[in-house]
Amino acid sequence: MAEQSIAAELKKTPLNGVEKELGGKMVDFGGWELPVQFTGILDEHEAVRTRVGIFDVSHMGEVTVKGPDALKLLQQATCNDVSKLENGRIHYNGLLYPTAGFVDDILIYRNAPDDYFVVVNASNTDKDFEWLRDCAKGMDADVRNVSADYAQLAIQGPKAEALLQPMTDVGLSPMKYYRFGTGKVDGVEAIVSRTGYTGEDGFEVYIAPEHGPRIMRKIIAAGAKPCGLGARDTLRLEAKMALYGNDIDHSTTPLEADLGWIVKVEKGDFNGRDVLQREKSEGVRRRLVGFEMVDRGIGRHGYPIVDGSSEIGVVTSGTHSPTLKKAIGLAYLPVDKTALGSEFVVLIRGKETRARVVPTPFYKRAK
Repeated sequence: MAEQSIAAELKKTPLNGVEKELGGKMVDFGGWELPVQFTGILDEHEAVRTRVGIFDVSHMGEVTVKGPDALKLLQQATCNDVSKLENGRIHYNGLLYPTAGFVDDILIYRNAPDDYFVVVNASNTDKDFEWLRDCAKGMDADVRNVSADYAQLAIQGPKAEALLQPMTDVGLSPMKYYRFGTGKVDGVEAIVSRTGYTGEDGFEVYIAPEHGPRIMRKIIAAGAKPCGLGARDTLRLEAKMALYGNDIDHSTTPLEADLGWIVKVEKGDFNGRDVLQREKSEGVRRRLVGFEMVDRGIGRHGYPIVDGSSEIGVVTSGTHSPTLKKAIGLAYLPVDKTALGSEFVVLIRGKETRARVVPTPFYKRAK
């Protein structure tokens, strides 16, 4: 009975019923009931790397920022240069506190110079919305949480374009990475972007929630494999895509997180700019690196990294890579220990286990 009441309290996406019909193994993911897997993580991972898989990402949040000061607001709140976006383009950005720590990592879609669509992490939706609204005080910018207006599907893998194109009037072939278009998918209004969180080619489709179940079933019938959170995590880690709450959070800056490419201090004032300028000139004290295990074992989130009796760092993400057939992970290390090939010790359930710094991303698809 207690288990039933817990399940009843979890938020559900519009696709929850379809996922249960398909035999999804449902878990609590940040207050949402979502499938961790359907047929198995390895099976689903391999489908995305070689063919095409579909993920329900409707738990992600969407916020619109419109008005004469929309650009000014986003420039102030984030570290990347939003003024460089053109209509139909997207970029990855950091929503920052004045400390330069992450409020969240986000995608910004530009519809027009005064109209932006911001995609945020599920667990941060309310916090991000309130933060942007607070930053907008005194500005002529309208910030709205429109998350309830969308179901979101991610169709990912080398065969994603061939599968999706017959269902949409949005031209997919000319669409470059991090671009989007609006049109119809299976006859209903949609935003279609060439984006994803897997390291493969693919698309994310935003539609009204009531159409989600039908369209998901249609995409599966056309050959996409239903995939859960487990494969989403192994795929994103191989591609070295940060996970908020693991690899980045309020206590980490973009420069520490090896995301210097999204920091544009030359754009003018923004939250955390002085901290990031100082880090750029003086250097950071720790940095996020990729590693592979030398000894047997998997370094997982939260496992300490030690030097003798001192804790010098921490593993933020770790798994067995289905593509590379070895244990990989991400960790914060003191800068003097981040050179490629450097070895360090992870405590795995109290046992000292050797790991080595390696280049990232661990996996890069052939273009």
